[in-house]
Amino acid sequence: MLRLSKKMLFAIEAVLDIAYHAGGEPVQSREITRRQGIPRRYLEQALQQLVREDLLIGVRGPRGGYRLARERRRISVGDVVRVVRKMETGEEPTKDISHSELGLRVVSPLWAELQEDVMSRLDVISIDDLCTRAQKADIASEGHENLDFTI
Repeated sequence: MLRLSKKMLFAIEAVLDIAYHAGGEPVQSREITRRQGIPRRYLEQALQQLVREDLLIGVRGPRGGYRLARERRRISVGDVVRVVRKMETGEEPTKDISHSELGLRVVSPLWAELQEDVMSRLDVISIDDLCTRAQKADIASEGHENLDFTI
């Protein structure tokens, strides 16, 4: 079942934060925690899973952190949601929990259709779209503030 859990919300916010605030350097998890107020225990777990699923790249070292694994226009909110759902359940949920005929033949198929509709919608919303929304909301990007074009 698709529901907006804390982990899912934190993962979406973390990926958006990395995309929106990234300058020339990787974004450190402590910066995400500071800006978004995400508890470190949730954040690190989500970031590691997003790295394993090739949505993020982990950069080691004192100036390390996280970068997007591909362009932000090529990562959808649906991609992030799938990673978190897999993390929360161990696999994509497909098993019906109802045992009645009405539940199995009417309610469960309806719920599956609604979830497919939601995921289809999330698949067309890119992280770049969310960055555009953040710009329109006049949220300052620390990554852009810290860019230095001096040669």
